[in-house]
Formats: sequence, C-alpha cells, structure tokens
Amino acid sequence: MKYINDDTGMLDADGAEDALSSTIRLEQQIDATQRQIEALAPGHEPRERAELELLIAGTLVDLERGSEAFDLARQVFDVMMTAEDFEHAAIACDVMFKADQAESLAALGQGIWLGVTYPIDPEVTVALLQHIVDETPDDSDGAAVAMAAAHYVVDMRCDGKKRDDLLFFTGNLMGTVARRHSKIETQEAFDVWFRKMELHDPSLFLPRLRNIVDVMVQNDWWFDRDMLSEKLPVN
Repeated sequence: MKYINDDTGMLDADGAEDALSSTIRLEQQIDATQRQIEALAPGHEPRERAELELLIAGTLVDLERGSEAFDLARQVFDVMMTAEDFEHAAIACDVMFKADQAESLAALGQGIWLGVTYPIDPEVTVALLQHIVDETPDDSDGAAVAMAAAHYVVDMRCDGKKRDDLLFFTGNLMGTVARRHSKIETQEAFDVWFRKMELHDPSLFLPRLRNIVDVMVQNDWWFDRDMLSEKLPVN
C-alpha cells in the first residue's frame, strides 16, 4: 500500500471508459478481499479480519464511498487499538481522514498522535503529517511544524536507502512549505527562517504539534492518551 502522496495524478481517469474500467477493477478488488475474509479459519484473530477490512475501506475511499469507508475503518481502528497494533490503527485513521466525513479531522489528529508516539513505519507517520501541509493555508505555521516533526521521525527511525529517500522527500516538502509560508528562495534565508520558526529543536516544535493535534481532535478522543503514555518505556 502506498501512503505518501508524491504525485498529483494518481487514479485520475482519462474519459468515461477509463473511469468505468477503474470502478470495475476497484469493485473486483473488494470482492476478492471479501472472499479472503470468508476463507479465514474458524477462531481466527480479530486482527486478521481487520487487516483485510482495512484494505476494503481504502478501496471504498477510491470509489468515493466515503461514509462506508469511514464506518469500516472506524471499526478496524477499535480492533487494532485493542490488539495494540498501533501502526494499523494509524493507517485506519489515514483512511478515515481521506473518507472526508464529519469526524475525519479528529481521526487524522489521533492518527498523528499514534504515528509520532509509537515507533511505527515512518512512512505512515510522514503521510499523516503531510495531510496538515496539504490542508492548511500557505501562511500557516502548522505546515512547517508538521514537516519538522516528519523530518525528525524519519531521522530517528530509519536507516539505509529508506532513510535517504524519506529524508529527501521531507526535505523537499519543507522547502515547499518555506517558499509558500515566507517566500523563501535561498539556503541562507531558509536557515534563518528555520531557526526563527523554532524548527531546529524537537523540544520546541513537538509541543506545538501536540497543540495542533488537540485543536484537530477537540474532545473527541477515542482512546486514553494518559493510559497509553504511562505504558511507554519512556514517558
């Protein structure tokens, strides 16, 4: 599954015939996944079914069946949280955000909390944080804070080629944010802007990210953050 949006032409249909073909293909994917669910062994772990249902929810988003996608992903989220599978819970939040429903923003905030708090696949965390960049106005500080957090997460969790690729992506996106935020065009100007925005120190930008998440979620938390934080090796 691809999480990061690094292009602008995904799934665009070229004409009515291509659109129909794409719809049929996506519906066939749902049918195939549903057959996998039906073939699960008796007594299977709830998480096994939930992983397959998450694939269906993502396909429902592609079919623009947002309400169905959200409801299914919300069920998956609960199963994954019970299983303490925080990576798939965060992916479910990503699906719920893309479903564009009333609670989608709250879902995104909770996915970001999970993605930054737990050592899940950094690509998932970056994808969640990228939504802030995509959805905020050009002059919003939130986009800069989100990309600083994304860059930090990648730097801490990755190594090898994946680290290089993700750092290249987050670095480029940070440059885009700087240009749209403050018309930054040179490295020297970027360095000054970066420190002025307090993006060089995680002890400064991570609390700001928490504030952004709180605004997104309001009082609609679906889990107890304090309880989960107490179970972390370092809290």
